[in-house]
Amino acid sequence: MESEPILKPRASVAVVGVGYWGKNLVRNFYDLGALGMLCDSVESVGVNYALKYPDVRFDSDYTRVLADPSIQAVALATPAIAHYEMAKAALEAGKDVLVEKPLAIDVRHGEDLVRLAAAKGRILMVGHILRYHPAILKLQQLIREGALGKINYLYSNRLNIGKIRSEENILWSFAPHDISVMLSLLNEMPTRVTCQGSAYLNRDVADVTLSHFDFPSGVQAHIFVSWLHPFKEQRLVVVGSEKMAVFDDTAEHKLVLYPHKVTWENRLPTAVKANGEPVALDDSEPLRAECRHFLDCVESRTSPVSNGAEGLRVLRVLDACQRAIGNGAIHLDLPEADLPKKERAYFAHESAYVDEGAEIGEGTKIWHFSHVMKGAHIGQRSIIGQNVNVDGGTSIGNNVKIQNNVSVYTGAVIEDDVFLGPSCVLTNVSNPRSQVNRHSLYETTLLKRGCTIGANATIVCGVTIGRYAFVGAGSVVTKNVPDFALTVGNPARQMGWMSRHGHRLESPDADGVMRCPETGYRYAEVEPGVLRCLDLDEEAPLPAELRVSSKPYREVKEEAKYECSAARS
Repeated sequence: MESEPILKPRASVAVVGVGYWGKNLVRNFYDLGALGMLCDSVESVGVNYALKYPDVRFDSDYTRVLADPSIQAVALATPAIAHYEMAKAALEAGKDVLVEKPLAIDVRHGEDLVRLAAAKGRILMVGHILRYHPAILKLQQLIREGALGKINYLYSNRLNIGKIRSEENILWSFAPHDISVMLSLLNEMPTRVTCQGSAYLNRDVADVTLSHFDFPSGVQAHIFVSWLHPFKEQRLVVVGSEKMAVFDDTAEHKLVLYPHKVTWENRLPTAVKANGEPVALDDSEPLRAECRHFLDCVESRTSPVSNGAEGLRVLRVLDACQRAIGNGAIHLDLPEADLPKKERAYFAHESAYVDEGAEIGEGTKIWHFSHVMKGAHIGQRSIIGQNVNVDGGTSIGNNVKIQNNVSVYTGAVIEDDVFLGPSCVLTNVSNPRSQVNRHSLYETTLLKRGCTIGANATIVCGVTIGRYAFVGAGSVVTKNVPDFALTVGNPARQMGWMSRHGHRLESPDADGVMRCPETGYRYAEVEPGVLRCLDLDEEAPLPAELRVSSKPYREVKEEAKYECSAARS
C-alpha cells in the first residue's frame, strides 16, 4: 500500500491584532496550517478565540511573541499609527513581517523599514490585497498583452457607509488599495498629484477625498473615496483605445470588457456602443492567495509581489495626496531606486543597441545591428529593420516601418503609419561642411501620417511630405509634397494622386471624383492642388476589414484598366 505524501510544515505565524480585520488573517493562516500564536492587547479576546482555536496559543504581550523562537513571522493587523514601531521591533527580532496597509504613516519610517528588512535579510510584505485579486491579475495580463490598446485614463470609486475611523482619515484607510492597483497596472509613478478633502464628522479627519494623478506616459487617473456614502461601491474603470474594462468587486461579474468604438463621421467623433463581455475568472479568495503568497515567500526567501519597496511607493503617493489637500498640486521627484522596475515592452535583437534614455513604445521591434540613441522617441508597434540608425532628438510615431539601411537624423519628425523604404536617405543640414559645425542649425524634416518613401529616395532636409503622399523609388525630393501626391524623378515632380491604400487615382469623372480601385473610396480636389478623401477622415484609422489587402497590386491595376476601358466603350 502506497503511503501518503508527507507535506512540508508551514512557517509558524503570529497574528497580532485579531479584531476587525485580524480575524480574517487568523482564519486564513489557520486553514493554511501556519497559525502559531494570537496576540492582542485586549486579553478578553483570547477567551473567545480559545473556543474556536483551542490548539493556538494566545498572548497579550507583543514582546513575548517576538521572543518566542517557534514564531518565524508576524502578521500585523494593528492601527496604522502602530505599524512602524511594531514592524521595526519584529524585523530587529529576526521575524518576517506581513503588515497591513499602509506600510507606515510617515515616508521616513517606511524608508527605514525597507532598509532594515534588507539589512536583516527578512521578508517585508504589505497587505495590498487587491494585488492578489483574480480580476486585477487578469486585468494586468490584458493590459500587458495590449488587449485594451493604449491606456488613456483610469478612475476608481471606493465608497461605503460603515466603519468610520478617528485615528486615520479616509485617504489613508481606503485609498491605498486603489493606489497600489493603479501603480501596478501602469507600472509607473505619478509625477503630479492634486487632492481635495472634506471633514464632516471629526475636525481635521477627512471623510471624503478626491485625488487626481498625472503619469509620465500621459495617462491620468483619479480616486474618489468616502465612508459617508449611501451604498457600497468598489469600482475601477480603465479606458483604453481599443476596449474599456470595469472591475466591480460588488457585482456578479467582477471584470467586464466593453469594446466600445469611436468612429469619425464628417470629421466629428461618434461613439458606437457595444455589449459588455464578462471575463471568466477563478473563484479564489484574494486574502487566501495573499496569505499563501506570504508563506511561500517566507519559505523560499523570495521577494513578495507587494514587498516593502511597493509599499513605500504607495506610501509616497499617499503622503503627496495628504500634503496636496492643504497645499495644492504636489510634484513627485522620486529617486531612481524607488521607481517600479519596468519590464521591457518592446523587442530588440541581441545585436541591436538601444541606449539608456531612448523611449521605445510597446510592441515595437528593433532588428539586427540597429542603433537607437539616447533621446530618440519611437512609438508603439513600429518596426526598425536591419542596420538602421536613429539619432537622439528624433521623433518616430506608432506603426512606422523603417526598412534596412536607413539613418534617421536629429531633426526628423516621422508621424504615425509612415513607411521608409530600403536605403532611403534623410538629411538635416542643407549645406554641410566638415570644417563648419552646424549642430545647432539642424533643419526639421516632417514626414506626415501615412506617407511612403520609396527605396533609395533622398529627402532633402527642411521639407514636408504630406499625409499619404507617395515618393517613388530613387526620387530626390527638394520641396514640399502635398497630401496624397505621387512624386517621382530627380528632382521629384508631382505626377498625379495616390489613394490612402497606395493606388494611383485615374482621371476624375464628370463630378471631379476619383475612386480608389481597391477600396472604392472617393477622392476629389476640394481646391486646386488639395486632395481629400470624401469617405474617411485622414486622421481616422482604417476599418478593420481594409487593413489587410486581399489582392496583389498588379491584379488591382489590371482590373482598374479593364473597368476604364469598358467605361469608354
